[in-house]
Amino acid sequence: MRDHAQPAGHAVPAKHGDATPDAAERHGVRHTGMEEDFRRRFFVTAALTLPVLALSPMIQQWLGFSLAFPGQLPLLWALATVIAVWGAWPFYRGAARALPAGVLDMNVLVSLAVAAGYLFSTAATFLVTAPEFYWEISTLVVFLLFGHWMEMRALRGATGALRALLTLIPPSATRVVDDHTETAPTEALRQGDILLVRPGDQVPIDGEVRDGESEVNEAMVTGESRPVPKSPGDRVIGGTQNGTGAFRMRVTATGAETAIAQIVALITAAQASKTRAQRLADAAAHYLTIIALVVGIGAFACWSLFTGEGPVFALLRMVTVFVIACPHALGLAIPTVVIIASALGAHAGILIRNNEAAETAIRLDSIIFDKTGTLTRGEFGVTDLLPMEAVEEQELLRLAAALEAHSEHALARGIARAAEERALTPPPAEDFRAIPGRGAQARIAGAIIAGGNQRLMADSGVDIASAAADVERLTRQGKTVIYLARDARLIGLLALADVIRPESYQAVRDLKARGLDVAMLTGDHAHVAAYVAGELGLDRYFADVPPGGKAETVKALQATGKRVGMVGDGINDAPALIQADVGIAIGAGTAVAIASADIVLVRNDPRDVVRLLRLSRATVRKMKQNLAWATGYNVIALPVAAGVFAPFGIVLRPEWAALIMAASTIIVVINAALLRRARITGAPAAQSGDV
Repeated sequence: MRDHAQPAGHAVPAKHGDATPDAAERHGVRHTGMEEDFRRRFFVTAALTLPVLALSPMIQQWLGFSLAFPGQLPLLWALATVIAVWGAWPFYRGAARALPAGVLDMNVLVSLAVAAGYLFSTAATFLVTAPEFYWEISTLVVFLLFGHWMEMRALRGATGALRALLTLIPPSATRVVDDHTETAPTEALRQGDILLVRPGDQVPIDGEVRDGESEVNEAMVTGESRPVPKSPGDRVIGGTQNGTGAFRMRVTATGAETAIAQIVALITAAQASKTRAQRLADAAAHYLTIIALVVGIGAFACWSLFTGEGPVFALLRMVTVFVIACPHALGLAIPTVVIIASALGAHAGILIRNNEAAETAIRLDSIIFDKTGTLTRGEFGVTDLLPMEAVEEQELLRLAAALEAHSEHALARGIARAAEERALTPPPAEDFRAIPGRGAQARIAGAIIAGGNQRLMADSGVDIASAAADVERLTRQGKTVIYLARDARLIGLLALADVIRPESYQAVRDLKARGLDVAMLTGDHAHVAAYVAGELGLDRYFADVPPGGKAETVKALQATGKRVGMVGDGINDAPALIQADVGIAIGAGTAVAIASADIVLVRNDPRDVVRLLRLSRATVRKMKQNLAWATGYNVIALPVAAGVFAPFGIVLRPEWAALIMAASTIIVVINAALLRRARITGAPAAQSGDV
């Protein structure tokens, strides 16, 4: 069942100064700085780890080569010190913040493992005879820095969205002062200023048309697919594109009060209100840390107090526990899968910008598509030709194409494309005249041809009563009707509509077959939305939704318990993309939509949403397998490392603990690599378990 809703929605008021380039820059400087810090530390520690591996006696023994020279161990210690202290510093800092809050997260476990391994290795180098673990702690730090660097890259998309929004506003405007004009910076405009907007200009700021007429393309802000006629008293929005007419406008809003600033505020509010789920790996690290502390310290106490093995043996048991519990595999369990999933998705035209989106997508209950540019192409095509007065369809289209050949109007381009597709050659037009808000007129083959709306026909004295029934029928279908007259006699009608992508039909069918509720959200008129929804067989649609209302509609669905995916390509979609559990942008959409989304579909193909769900299922499965192994092997390894089986002659030395830990890491990496075999392209399956 379809339903039509018009959510009230409202824009979240922006604080003064929120919509500024500096504010947008500050919004993401923290994540950008952290990303650069992890990146720098990764490359430095990776470079230092290579000689650490070459100088480590244990590695030399395992690989069957020898490299010895005076001062080898002090040099090895010095290199490992830089890695263990400077390289791992972000983890120590994170642990220092987590511990006072009573949180035992990944930072605490990493800090414990690195510090224990480093301090014991230092003692083994200078104080006692024991194996060292410089190679293990060095590779641990390198892998974890790489994983955190990749995570930080995914957290800075929002700042790009805010910056892209702000670039819509032109830097200057033409201000009317007395009887002359002047160029003024947009930021210097004040309420009440009179501005001149010429043909093809961007509207510099929000205001009201004072005199003149034109049509303005507002699709990038409101989602309206057709250019909107503007006449005195109508509102215009800053950042939208003026058509062929010129008008003067009065500034009604500046700064944080403008529509663009309100959208910036909506994006910021959505980011603040969207909670990030607790990572399963962090939960595993929390309990693994507790277990490692209890088992390690308990082993040291037991072997020291109740046996005659001595403190060195007891210390070896504790360090062995800490080393084998070291989250090498746990640190790679998620990042390795994400990296491979990202590469696999990119090959299929799916760019994952937010790692969490790959986990969330498979749990979605509802998919909401934007209409213009997403389910449709965002361009007009001729759908109906209704000739009259004994005129053939081909002739009607030829005359219309000849008339519109000199126009840059979106409808004119649609007519020109239709003629080109039918290999029609339009005759030459003379004395062409564009009539803003009405249509156009020209002399073609000796006759006066006029094409446009009812107002143009009335001005030209054309009787259109005979076409009333057809016009009403076509209008109900959400189509735009153009009247064509020759020498003041109506010779036919042309109907145009936003062209539905052929891929949209299959995408909707496949998503519904997987049990998802499929809806459409648009700022376009209700009758246009109804036509598209009916053609595609959508479950529901929401029409006449303003930019603020889109995010509110998504939020309302989430309040009912649904996990919502939003697919869009426009600036007006940005708040909804961020509010959604998974935001999906069509790749050829605006920079704002792409920067706001978790996932970008490169090919402008809605069917890639289905492929995303396949990739999500395969990715989540590998994540769960890796996490299960990375933590589960400790069930056996920790008791052995603690010396539980020592009375039976089974003692796990620290070097063997390091080898087992390395083996678990290799298993995790191999299992993640098997993700490449997942099938995410090809014919969609009807069941959700097709991966």
